[in-house]
Amino acid sequence: MLLKKQTVWLLTMLSLVVVLSVYYITSPEQQKGADLAGVEQKQTDNKETAATESKDGSTVISGIASDEKFEALRMNLEEKRTEMKEDLQTILASTDLPAEERSNAIEKMNQLDEIAQKEGVLETLIQSMGYEDALVRADGENVRITVKAKDHSASAANEIIQMVRTELGSLQPVAVSFEPSK
Repeated sequence: MLLKKQTVWLLTMLSLVVVLSVYYITSPEQQKGADLAGVEQKQTDNKETAATESKDGSTVISGIASDEKFEALRMNLEEKRTEMKEDLQTILASTDLPAEERSNAIEKMNQLDEIAQKEGVLETLIQSMGYEDALVRADGENVRITVKAKDHSASAANEIIQMVRTELGSLQPVAVSFEPSK
């Protein structure tokens, strides 16, 4: 009995799905999640709660941990950079364009990678200064830094700005804002 390539491919993928499903169900990490009440309690302790009143007069309470804010901003930044890289990769894949435009696309991709790497280094350096968390966003013209700290001062902001200028080596405008932490 001779099977077509599509049938073989389909059977292979289905068997892979079954094997991964069995692994997921029996994995030790999945079984540790049985203690959900303890995890939920720990998460609610770290949240900042904001109450707003809706149109019908009832109070709606929403809470987002400041850590989640930082992670959401990081994810947004990463998504934008990924989209930019995809656009640049489509330019690279185009054979109609001259070599100069394709080399410019490669340079832009390298710049994006370099900026992302420097942002990570700066975040690590700021955290090593004793701050809980830091988010660095360099968009080419400006550098915006948000630092999660219990207290802040102008001298602390100046230290961060000097460190950023030392690391980036340019005279870009640097803005530092502090996010209160609990």
